[in-house]
Parts: sequence; structure tokens; C-alpha cells
Amino acid sequence: MTGPLEGVRILDLTSNFMGPYASLLLADMGADVWKIESRAGDTTRGVGPSRNPGMSAIFLHLNRNKRSLVLDLKSAGGSAALERMIGSADVLLYSLRPQAMARLGLSYEDARAINPRIIYCGCYGFGQNGPYADRPAYDDLIQAAVGMPVLQSRKAGPPTYVATAIADRVVGMAASTAVSMALFRREKTGVGQEVQVPMFETFAHFVMGDHLYGHTFDPPIGDWGYGRMMNPDRRPYRTLDGGYLGVNVYVDKHWQRFFEISGHPEMVEDPRFADINGRTHNIGILYEFLGQVFETKTTAEWMKLLTEADIPVIEMNTPESLLDDPHMREVGFFVDQDHPSEGPLKTMAIPQQWSESQPDLRYPAPRLGEHSVQLLTEAGFDRGEIDEMLNSGATYTPEVRAAHSAG
Repeated sequence: MTGPLEGVRILDLTSNFMGPYASLLLADMGADVWKIESRAGDTTRGVGPSRNPGMSAIFLHLNRNKRSLVLDLKSAGGSAALERMIGSADVLLYSLRPQAMARLGLSYEDARAINPRIIYCGCYGFGQNGPYADRPAYDDLIQAAVGMPVLQSRKAGPPTYVATAIADRVVGMAASTAVSMALFRREKTGVGQEVQVPMFETFAHFVMGDHLYGHTFDPPIGDWGYGRMMNPDRRPYRTLDGGYLGVNVYVDKHWQRFFEISGHPEMVEDPRFADINGRTHNIGILYEFLGQVFETKTTAEWMKLLTEADIPVIEMNTPESLLDDPHMREVGFFVDQDHPSEGPLKTMAIPQQWSESQPDLRYPAPRLGEHSVQLLTEAGFDRGEIDEMLNSGATYTPEVRAAHSAG
């Protein structure tokens, strides 16, 4: 076994971050993901440092465990090839707007006519029953649309985006879950279906669970926004020797122990801090207090005190120091990989542990069109048909590109 989704074939028509992250999660779980790329390739092939064109750091981390097939879907040969593949696929995953899929002859109705068991999953900007249906969307737009920069501004001044593609990755995770659930239902019923995973609504669901807050009630009971999350003093705390700690003093016993070990036992009796409701109302006072107190001892002293008191604490890492984190080293999270074209790399292990169907790192991220011939063959195309597609430009391989460049 190579994971719980072994034997599931996915035609992946996604690019950029969101869709490829969804298919990455499915591929890591053992699904056979056929990454269908245009002649230009996935946009992320050019994002970030690289040793060779088209094989950037971002692309490498988003596209392992997949095989790349180039199809020009605007050509008759490429379009016909994909239609044949749909007949034997379990999932068609795409991130184009539905209108573009329809223009390509790849609407759900088109796909279902070929394969009634297909799971047809679209992850794109907006739900198709609202006025934004036709709009394009990217991570920054969706963060702005749900108010994330405003929430950040209550901590740090002018509105700003979170420093990671959080909307893309959250919605990608939701899409991978939706595909898995649709496959589970098909196993029980034999029936395929269309699943729509819009970014705007999905990310709003993620954010507003915290921040609808007082507006949960009608009429509102107070303001929107979970105050603890937005407080500017909710941050890693600087210690006496210049280190930083992530600390979560949260439940009653945590605070009681912290007041004692920090030398402020009188605060245990303060009614403002006696329970979580009072602490939530007075969190600004407590965060300011923490910021001052942590600068009175070294990182090592606080680690010893807080660990002995069973108060959640961890030393702050940078992305670089995380590579040498003792826990990450022991569990083997960062894996040294010898990529066949890119040389020595660091990649990340699959985080979960499975007792019966442990997933594995099967394929390194592919060169553009690396598996075109292999996948067309697996789809039932004979050598003559494949050569015709190569000659017409409906598909190509790195070898064909190299030959053309040499000529």
C-alpha cells in the first residue's frame, strides 16, 4: 500500500497554489495524480529560486507525488485525449472558472456524459449562484474580501495580508476533503457528482468562526472580532537574553501557576482574572503584563519554569532554525532528497502516521511534460497516436523541447 487513496486516478487541471495544494494532499495520500499542464506549464514553475528553468522551490513543494502530462486543450488532439482519459478517471479537479471549462467542452454535463461515476470538483473564486460568479480570484483578493487585512490592522497598523498564501492553502485543504468525501459517498452509492468549492465562501467560513463574534447575535451583542486574537500584544515574548518564546497561558490553572512563578501571587485573587470570561474582557492588561514579565528572565530560565509548571511554551523558530529543531529532526520531518534533475533538495515528509496504509514519497516534482508518453500509454493510446500528438503539438515531452532547442 502507498496510502489510503491508492488506486484513485485524478486528472488535475489546476495551477498556481490552491488547486495544486489540494491535489498535493490527495497525491500524498496515494492518489495517482495526472498533472495536466499547458505548453507554458503551471505558473508556479517560475516562482522562487531554482537551479533550472521551470523547477522553482514553490513548484517543487506543491507538486511532488504527481506526474506531468502536457495537453494543449485548445487543440483538437489535446481535447480529444482528455475526453478519453475522463472515461477511466475517478476525479477531475480544476481551478479554472466554470465558464472557461464550458468553453473547452469540459463542463460537468460534458464529463458526466463520458463517465457518470466521475467526481467533478471545481475550486475557484466565488459561488456560482451569486453576483461575483464570473470574477477571477487570488489569495490576496480573498483575504481582502473576508476582512483579514482589517483584522490584522487591529494588531499592527494599516491593513496588511497574512504572510503566507493562507486562503489558497485553506481552500485547497477544503477541496481535498471534499474530493475524499465525494469518493467515500460514491463507494457507498456508485454515483458520481459535481462538487463546488468556492474560495470566498470557504475562507469566510474559516475566518468568521472566530470573528463574527458579537454579530453572531441578532441584534448584535457587542462588536465583531475576537479581541484576544487581534490584540497587538498577542505575540511571541522577548526574554532577557534576546530570545523569544511562544507561550499560551490559557486555562485557570495555567494563570494561577504563572502568577505564582512570575512573582505576582496577588493576581490570583484579582476577580478580573479569575475565569476565562473575565480574562477575555481584560486580555489587553494580561498581554501587556506578560510582555513585561518575560523580559525579566532568560529563555532557558523561562523554559525550565514553564515546563515544570506544565504551562504550554515553545521557543520561537525562524524558517531556517526550524530545519534544526530537535523534534523535527527526531521525527524526520525534513527529508533530504536527490531529485533526478534538480539535485540535492530538502523536502517535507508526510506528517500523518497510518497504521495500515502509510503514504509515501513516490515521485519527485515532475519536469514539464515528463510523463506525457507514459500517461498517454497508460490511458490506452498507441505509439502512432502519441507520435501524432507530439508532431502536432497537442502534447510534448522535455526531450522534444530539448531537440527543438538544439535544432
